[in-house]
Amino acid sequence: MEKQPTVVFRNVGQVYFPQSRVECHYSLTSDHRWSSTDWIGIFEVGCTSRKQYHTYTWALVPEGYTEGTSVNCCALFHASYLPRPSAVEYQFIYVDKMGKVCARSRPFTFRAPKPLEELETLKEEQDEEDGEDGDLLLVITKAQLLQSQLDESLKKQADINRSLDVAKEEAEKQKEDNRKARVAWELEREAMKKEISELRANMKHNCEILKNIEGNHMNVKYSQENLTSELSKLMTEKDESEQRIKELEEDIKILSDREKEEKSELERMKERVKKMSSQMKHDEEKRKCLQLEYEAALVEVRALQDRLEASEHVAEGLRRELRELGIRQGHTNTELHQARLQVAQLTLQLSEENLVLREERANWTLEREAYKHAAETDANKLQDLSCEVQRKEEWLQEERMEREKLEVELGRERDCTRVLQSDSKRELQELKASLRMAQKEREEQQAEKQGLLIYIRQLEQRLEVVPGTESKDDISTSISPGSSSEDEENGSSASSRSILSPLFLSTPLEPPHRAETLAAETPVSDTQHLLPLSFCSDLVESPMW
Repeated sequence: MEKQPTVVFRNVGQVYFPQSRVECHYSLTSDHRWSSTDWIGIFEVGCTSRKQYHTYTWALVPEGYTEGTSVNCCALFHASYLPRPSAVEYQFIYVDKMGKVCARSRPFTFRAPKPLEELETLKEEQDEEDGEDGDLLLVITKAQLLQSQLDESLKKQADINRSLDVAKEEAEKQKEDNRKARVAWELEREAMKKEISELRANMKHNCEILKNIEGNHMNVKYSQENLTSELSKLMTEKDESEQRIKELEEDIKILSDREKEEKSELERMKERVKKMSSQMKHDEEKRKCLQLEYEAALVEVRALQDRLEASEHVAEGLRRELRELGIRQGHTNTELHQARLQVAQLTLQLSEENLVLREERANWTLEREAYKHAAETDANKLQDLSCEVQRKEEWLQEERMEREKLEVELGRERDCTRVLQSDSKRELQELKASLRMAQKEREEQQAEKQGLLIYIRQLEQRLEVVPGTESKDDISTSISPGSSSEDEENGSSASSRSILSPLFLSTPLEPPHRAETLAAETPVSDTQHLLPLSFCSDLVESPMW
């Protein structure tokens, strides 16, 4: 868009006479910075330097001129300094104190006046009273004709000046209205600037809240990693417990083999039972006790299996929780991404609004200058100014609607951030509760381990007492009982090793009388291990003894 000139030449003629002075009429706009060293020169059309002027005069302003207002001025060029008549075209050029060309007029020429003694014929209609039908022919000089035309033009000029004064008054009123509208617009603009600064502050606050949410998300990730490490530890413990169960099953097979050997030894010892009935009764009671302890150990193994299944269920629950945490993490990531996209959209909207404000401001300044020029030339353009004011009011209403929409969107974003914060807090509380439960379970397991250690020591003491009594009552001539005692010692040592395995450390402490009650409640399928003892009791009660 071309820049509007700050100086405008007015009423420039096409021909001037060098024998009379020349008046140069021009107008200074409110954007022009006048100085006493400004000057106006007569230059040939197409000159390339400011030094090629033919004559010049200083650009004067009327008294009471204030800078920043529009004013009409007139400069005089005396006849003695004017160029001679020729076909060369000239133009007025306004130069400011910096040597910058502010305005150029349309081209004109200087030529000598023609003689005014030429006669002119005019037709004049007769009055109706004379009764003649023809027209009168008047012969006057061209000077008189031009004088009459000059008088008429002066009258028209006076009328035009009066209408121009009226238009100036209306223009002043319009300027005052424009000034008031400008003040109101400035107030509106300041208010919108304040609102934009508040919106920016709110956006900064929202960004800080998002940063805090990201920090909380990192904490949740750290706690999730801790849970995964604990889960891996539990899985390793599960593998160790399964290995220990396999070892116990092997020990049970060894014990069953030893029981078969004991059955064979009992068959071989039928002949010796006659002499050792009293000892056998005592041994039978001891074996019953051992059998009860063995059944109690089986019950404990089953309880350990149940606990292992429970730990597997707990591990599956932890896996489900980890999956849910992963899903929630994905949701939180998507919500964070959506929030960032909304923040980016808001920044784009703010930048677009700033561009629209700048464009509207530039348009407003251009329209203001156009209105001023139109007010000087024609008073009918006042209606366009009123239409433009209505457009600006509609634009302000649209800006207010957009501001309300932005406030609604910011409120929604605040609600979303609050929901995210509440969800993250609730997840943190659940994680803390799960960690507390895990700590409590560990403490209970440690207490159970301590109780099992005490109970294992008691079992070891009992198992050490049984082979000692049997070695005292054996007959020196018999060889098989010694081997059986050695087998029993090996079995007791193996059972003690199996009982001392870390698997028993996770079971609760059970006193001996509870083991006896559990043995009494064992199913019928376990009675096959008691057949040698019942067979010995039948032999003792037979009549042959």
